[in-house]
Amino acid sequence: MRLRPGQVEFRCVGASGRRGGCDPEPDEVLARYLGSAGVSLPPAFAVPRRVLRPGPRADCPRCHRPTARRVCPRCHNALPAEYCRRPGRIVALVGAKGSGKSTYITVLLHELANQVGEELETTLMGCDERTIKRYGRDFANPLYRENRLLDATRSAETEPGGPLVYLLSRTLWSFDRPFRVLGREFRIRWRWTRSLALVLFDTAGEDLRSRDRSELYLSYVGAADGVVLLLDPLGLPGAGPSVRGATDHPDDDPLDVIARVTELLRERHRSRRLRIPIAVALSKIDALRPELGRQSALHRARPRTGRLDLDDREAVHEQVRALLDRWQAGAIDRYLGQHYADHALFGLSALGGEPDVRAGRVGPGGVRPHRVEDPLLWLLHRFGMLRAGR
Repeated sequence: MRLRPGQVEFRCVGASGRRGGCDPEPDEVLARYLGSAGVSLPPAFAVPRRVLRPGPRADCPRCHRPTARRVCPRCHNALPAEYCRRPGRIVALVGAKGSGKSTYITVLLHELANQVGEELETTLMGCDERTIKRYGRDFANPLYRENRLLDATRSAETEPGGPLVYLLSRTLWSFDRPFRVLGREFRIRWRWTRSLALVLFDTAGEDLRSRDRSELYLSYVGAADGVVLLLDPLGLPGAGPSVRGATDHPDDDPLDVIARVTELLRERHRSRRLRIPIAVALSKIDALRPELGRQSALHRARPRTGRLDLDDREAVHEQVRALLDRWQAGAIDRYLGQHYADHALFGLSALGGEPDVRAGRVGPGGVRPHRVEDPLLWLLHRFGMLRAGR
């Protein structure tokens, strides 16, 4: 959800060493959000109403110690200080069961922090301690250090974890020029930086089907300025013999998944056609190679120019649309056109090759991502954070 500055709450820093402070106590708001009991932290508090625009710190009304720990008033999760100073766009990533969300999230963040981040001159920061620790423990270490495939995501009802929240910042324009006045040298430096928050849901398929549990994601999805939706192409009804029947999630029909996400968005946006740009990506396209022609745009790597290549973008969109038509799933593109003012189709592979599923290991070539960043780059272009070229 969107917050005005006066709505932000703070959390006491608590007692530390010899310094007095508030003791931990049950946080019912955070426990309700996480779906678990026994959450004890120093108390959260609202700033007085007369303070319309709270600063980076506030004094706890109980112990009077200053704190800079900002929290959301609705869920009591920590708010990133950098995002509070420079609010930007929000991108939510969701997907159906079996679409490879966990692996995609892991590889996307790794690429944004390394090769893609270097190309686009961006920085990526975890917005809270829980995000940083959870990504390393549950995502990056198993996949990149141990070469293990990630386990299927458990339902939030049995293992609540909340989304991973990152801040992606990009300098769009900078000015640095020396000048002299009365024999003295001065220098003017100025940068224009834009940011967006990546809210990554490692959701189980049953969580999107459950009305009660989908409320957990509604506040994030409803506040999003853009959505990336992953679909498992192996579940498409008309997929060729090389891939048909390869999925074990028949209850997660791709069109039903899109409809559920659209329903969530409509609870916040009442326009006939949703104006939120949505990127719909077919994952695991490495398994589709037998279905692709030799000249398919999905065989090519993305041109790494630091811009969005419009010719390449159009070619990939039309290729995926043709595949959907061939696999009797053209209704997906028609549905998106009817309900969204701006949508684009993508194909990607997080691993880049077939894993050893029986052994639970990444393939012998290691992680070789293919076009995992494409949906996000398209959204960056839509937000005015990335130039386009041909």
